[in-house]
Amino acid sequence: MRHAFLLAGLMLALVACAFGDLEGVFVADPDHPAIEYGTRPLRDPVSELNRKIQAGKVRLNFDEPHGYLRSVLEALSVPIESQIVVFSKTSVQMFRINPHNPRTLYYNDSVAVGWVRGGPIVELAAEDPKQGVIFFTLDQKPTDKPQFTRQDGCLTCHLSYSSLGVPGMLVRSVFPGPDGNPMRELGDYITDDRSPVEQRWGGWYVTGKTGSIRHMGNAIVTDAARPESMVADQTLNLKSLEGKFDTDGYLSPYSDIVALMVFEHQMHMVNLFTRVGWEVRFALYQERTDKALRSHGVTDGLLRDTARELVDYMLFVDEAPLVDKIQGNSGFAETFSAEGPRDSKGRSLRQFDLQRRLMRHPCSYMIYSEAFDGMPDQAKEAAYKRMWQILSGEEKSHKYSKLSLADRQAIVTILRETKKGLPDYFKPITH
Repeated sequence: MRHAFLLAGLMLALVACAFGDLEGVFVADPDHPAIEYGTRPLRDPVSELNRKIQAGKVRLNFDEPHGYLRSVLEALSVPIESQIVVFSKTSVQMFRINPHNPRTLYYNDSVAVGWVRGGPIVELAAEDPKQGVIFFTLDQKPTDKPQFTRQDGCLTCHLSYSSLGVPGMLVRSVFPGPDGNPMRELGDYITDDRSPVEQRWGGWYVTGKTGSIRHMGNAIVTDAARPESMVADQTLNLKSLEGKFDTDGYLSPYSDIVALMVFEHQMHMVNLFTRVGWEVRFALYQERTDKALRSHGVTDGLLRDTARELVDYMLFVDEAPLVDKIQGNSGFAETFSAEGPRDSKGRSLRQFDLQRRLMRHPCSYMIYSEAFDGMPDQAKEAAYKRMWQILSGEEKSHKYSKLSLADRQAIVTILRETKKGLPDYFKPITH
């Protein structure tokens, strides 16, 4: 009976992976021996910075009015150009946040930093290669050796159906009232690159050119009976945040639309890496401890189904198309694209398209991340095999036809020249 119960639990997990978009609650507790979210040693960038500060190798500087913000960004190599600005009350510092005193977020490939003008803390979320997103705060009080404090209390919101059932990131679009409070009766959207643009950025400020594309950014609901009326010509194509609120004390007058789009893609990508890694680690643990499960080959099916979901997202297969040209104005696109790596033709997975889709070469730059490399070897190999099925043209399903021959050729060549550990079966594509 015990064997049947465990097998049933794993089969339910497989069904969730195959048909539930990897959504729902993770089948095992985060403190399960296969995971040990709260106790395993951490290798995320904030934990590493903490160790360097305590060892005297790094010193953070405190200034007015930002506190430690500018110094933290520099220490973690987070560009100011990545600034995105949210005015909805959807944060632990919600009582200080409103359209006149919004919260700013800054990020790179492995860490996000949150700041509220006048707030007592800096908020941080860092990706550990094995454990997923770890949350921290830093008190805004000058001291010789400031200490980042882990905050598992953040999991009250950041461990849910919306984060794929693992500790992760949330990007939410809401219908904000005049004070920034989300009007919950109108619903909200969890957004990523698959979301229609017209459903994105409610409760966020958005700067840059969107042409004829409409979205929910920069807008406030004044008529609950007609929430769609919040979107108007004056809420679109915003050049700067100046005039929307007093920008004194903020590091940048922008909430760049390209930075927002990259952030949305990356946050769901990180959650997928964590969920796939945890699913596989849990299944392997169960197989090691139960002979009956090994005989059913449960892990093989799990790897196949999770790889399909993961790789579809990595290759932007279901990305919502752009109907007009997007253009940022903070310098984020240039800063982001300059990081590389590049192949012998100067091509990179960090180059933008911004006319039909987000990226010029539709394969996620997060394949270079420690989060991808930190997945179990079995999960990475399953992902690589699935990628090759699609990129080689072996996979004939219609949904993959949007990846043109030129797209597939460019992606494979770039990966062959820039991705360490790429399997040898990734060969040049000629047809």
